[in-house]
Amino acid sequence: MKLILTILTLIFSITTVHANSPPMPSLAPMLKEVMPAVVHIKTELPPARQQSEAAPITPTPPPGFAMGSGVIVDAKQGYILTNHHVISDATEITVALSDGRSVKAKLIGSDPLSDIAVLQIQAPNLVATPLGNSDNLQVGDYVVAIGNPFGLTQSVTSGIVSALGRNDLGIEGYEDFIQTDASINPGNSGGALINIEGQLIGINTAILASKDSNSSIGIGFAIPINMAQSLMLQLIKFGEVRRGLLGIVAQTITPELAQAFDFKTTKGTLVTHVVSRSLAEKAGIMPGDILMAINDRAIASPSSMRNAVGLIPVGDTLSLKLWRDNNEKTLQITMVDPKTLTSLAEEIHPGLAGVELGEINEDLLGQGHVKGLRILGVYPGSPAAQEGLKPGDIIVLANKNSVSTIQELRNAIESPSDPLLIRILRGPVASFLVLHGNDKKA
Repeated sequence: MKLILTILTLIFSITTVHANSPPMPSLAPMLKEVMPAVVHIKTELPPARQQSEAAPITPTPPPGFAMGSGVIVDAKQGYILTNHHVISDATEITVALSDGRSVKAKLIGSDPLSDIAVLQIQAPNLVATPLGNSDNLQVGDYVVAIGNPFGLTQSVTSGIVSALGRNDLGIEGYEDFIQTDASINPGNSGGALINIEGQLIGINTAILASKDSNSSIGIGFAIPINMAQSLMLQLIKFGEVRRGLLGIVAQTITPELAQAFDFKTTKGTLVTHVVSRSLAEKAGIMPGDILMAINDRAIASPSSMRNAVGLIPVGDTLSLKLWRDNNEKTLQITMVDPKTLTSLAEEIHPGLAGVELGEINEDLLGQGHVKGLRILGVYPGSPAAQEGLKPGDIIVLANKNSVSTIQELRNAIESPSDPLLIRILRGPVASFLVLHGNDKKA
């Protein structure tokens, strides 16, 4: 009897402690406000793409459909941000809301180079996610990923910001990813990366998966919301992203290079080549210039330079801060439609129409020392874009001849009317591609 009383007293004491203790911290109140803005996207595909982007396990989508996620960012207008690859080639797009409603969506525009797309739905009582400022993110910040992995709707995972400014991954044409260990899986694409204040700070896009599985291994990537929002505004206004091409090849500054150029820091990017007839050449940019900032945004690497330029719409003016001959120099350049500039690449071969080429001779991560022609930009809808070329690709062979200069590329081509066989490096992967000549059939 005494033992029973002792146990009962202990239970009562534990219950009293729990009753008087403050509640455990929880993300539930924040998620209650945010989750209605995250939607499930189902797309109907043409016969050529009868497979699911999400490869969901449960539920299995009907044949000819794909699944992904999206985020409502404007409740009044019904705008939804998602990934281009989620809705690519879709013949019909359906959005499932968290309250069970299903609505047909209209594609406002998409940008395959950044993997951003904007949809619009017409429905009452929508909930939008407030936008955060991804420029304020720091490694170690807590984040939450919300989406529909494997077709399982309204799933939440948490983690931290593992790294910022991830690029040169060969995933997209323009890369400035947030890396997170919050679990992201197939079907999460287009979903929300949220900070603990309930603000949208990224669009979940890709994962680094093991060879044996498509599931998360703790390395996921999201497009920063500042980048996505800038592109979204263009997609809403024009239905496409209208980019200008600057025409610069640059390299990272090492301490030795900084000392050689009397530059006090390694924060900047060194111009190694200026494309003939480009905006950069017209503005007076020269090899040996160190690009420090674009529109007051610090430039720390060639990738950050290309991303910054890629976010500036045609018609806008950008201000470049340079270091030249031990002095700071500022140049103003108005971005113009690349179609208005005569392209050297197009003159060399019609399959290259729409690209800007720059010569490189440098060490690249995962490739070693590389000599070749880097594709600095590809105009959307151009022959080069249709052939599958992307910004950042490096042409190292043309018709089985090594090419590291524009002249060597010219020499490798006997006739512009003939197909052109090229070997390109894209991130750590090398592949061959055939570009068609003037005799390309419609």
